Amino acid sequence: MINAAVVATVIVVLLSLSIWKARKVRREEDFLVAGRTLPWHVLVFTLLSSWIGAGSLFAGGENAYRHGFAALWQPAGGWLGLLVISRIASRARRLAQYTVPDLLELRYNAAARVLATVAIVISYTMITSYQFKGAGDVLHLMFPGLSRTTGMYLVAGFVITFTALAGMASVAYLDLVVGCLVTAAIAYGVPALLEAAGGWAEVRRNLPATHFQVLGELRLTEALGFTIPTMLLLVGNQGMYQKFFSARSERDARRAVRGWIVGTVILETLIVSFAVIGSSRFHPDNAREIIPVSAQLGLPAWAGALLLGGILAKIISTANNYLFSPASNLIHDIYGRFINPRASEKRKLLVSRLVVVGLGIFAVLQAAHFESILRAALYAYTVYGAAITPSLMAVFFWERATAAGAVVSIASGTAVTVLWNLSGIQFLDAIYPALAVSVVSLILVSLVTPGRISMAGKPQLAKKPARAKGGECEGR
Repeated sequence: MINAAVVATVIVVLLSLSIWKARKVRREEDFLVAGRTLPWHVLVFTLLSSWIGAGSLFAGGENAYRHGFAALWQPAGGWLGLLVISRIASRARRLAQYTVPDLLELRYNAAARVLATVAIVISYTMITSYQFKGAGDVLHLMFPGLSRTTGMYLVAGFVITFTALAGMASVAYLDLVVGCLVTAAIAYGVPALLEAAGGWAEVRRNLPATHFQVLGELRLTEALGFTIPTMLLLVGNQGMYQKFFSARSERDARRAVRGWIVGTVILETLIVSFAVIGSSRFHPDNAREIIPVSAQLGLPAWAGALLLGGILAKIISTANNYLFSPASNLIHDIYGRFINPRASEKRKLLVSRLVVVGLGIFAVLQAAHFESILRAALYAYTVYGAAITPSLMAVFFWERATAAGAVVSIASGTAVTVLWNLSGIQFLDAIYPALAVSVVSLILVSLVTPGRISMAGKPQLAKKPARAKGGECEGR
């Protein structure tokens, strides 16, 4: 009964919020970047919630179940990436674009925009798909009579509808509510589960010694195989840049990153700790379910239901983010840029919502073809990190990068990742060859091709694509 009450509350709150925000969406800018009105405290929670979803709760949980605290190598990539982000958040807001491909065309050319959009759609629909799969697991645990597949379809239908209604406005304020709920629930859950497990000494006695070592049973290359894709995804994460583009001012963007750093380190460490403690007592059929199983069986009924409801809401929030991002790419970077540049705001909103539905269905179809959320997460991170992040970082840090170098880098990073995974090669993670080819291509091709030289002797940004007026907000 308590599970039903929690799920009903989550659905009612999220749907009510979406309907409330949908009433304020009148134009493309409202849908894509919330009218550039988000204050820093809202940005903190939307950045935190969009980053921590099924990838942390299920892939991270599976990793911790198998390797103990060595699983922290995976979120550590995000922590390293945040050091880079702290340097570029305000500059990203100053550029006031809508999407990452906007930035790439601004710096390079239209081909870079299109290829980046392809990579984003491949990566983000995969990330969305395992959010659906994780949510199906949670619903199955809360309601055993409901199959995982049916639960997945129910959540997918809700997320697709929810995302199509209000775009970025629904994403940001949903994340604020969900972030507060999950942070409070997991902060209570770790000490409560530790007490139920018999204390720290009992946890150590029931687990292999390697679970408490820096590398555990992993080789350094395997550990870095978790760290590098995660770092590259965060540094180039389009959802994050869209949040910065949505900020009320550059100052809000800078302050949000500081809060995000603190929140991410604390929350992801708590998540891994919860999974390790739970693995000393419970052994679920699917390793990826260690966190929800531990919440259900290791905590008081009310606390377990609250944490499961928070996990479900977190997954819905993350799915919302990662479904919204590629939809915004296709409507803004392809439809509005090349297919129908003169489309009215009403037409763009309609097409945006139809694209959300189409990508949501594509994500559901992908979810039916993989089992390990950890492997799916690393694949998605690698596609994005190897294809887009090198050229995107060059926008901010390497003026000599050329359009030709960026195009070859994006195309080769995507192709190597996809082909490496299709080949089934196991001895080396795809991130190593994909990133190497992408970076080397960017550097070598840029050095042998001319950039646009300004009067100051520096490569010049490509001409900025046309944008609707009224998109700027005054900084404070």
